[in-house]
Amino acid sequence: MVQKFALILGAIYLIVGIAGFIPGLVTSPHGGAELAADEGFGRLLGLFPINWLHNLVHIAVGIWGLAAARSFGGAVGFARGLAILYGILTVLGIIPATNTLFGLVPLYSHDIWLHAATTLLAAYFGWGPPSRARATVQHV
Repeated sequence: MVQKFALILGAIYLIVGIAGFIPGLVTSPHGGAELAADEGFGRLLGLFPINWLHNLVHIAVGIWGLAAARSFGGAVGFARGLAILYGILTVLGIIPATNTLFGLVPLYSHDIWLHAATTLLAAYFGWGPPSRARATVQHV
């Protein structure tokens, strides 16, 4: 079950990262924070603030998830690492002084709840019953 999570979430993040480079899916920003890396800055599907660096992070997370899905241990590590990473990004997005990751990546607006949901879901698969079920079976 953890491997399916890594596979599905990896595929979703890879697709989202690629979608961020498709001009028809990105609308021009209406206001927003000043970014040092403002190339490709806009809102994916009109909702989620992104830029080229944000897209690359999504692609990297997607590739990480797809690679991690090949083994149970890799998938658990992916889920735990993702929970920690996206938990940090959620907190940074809430704080006005850090909600652009120091001018590099927009983390505000709808990204906050999306990062929080990813954190909770990844924590469930990384430390919850799905990760313990396999460990229990292996020790029997």
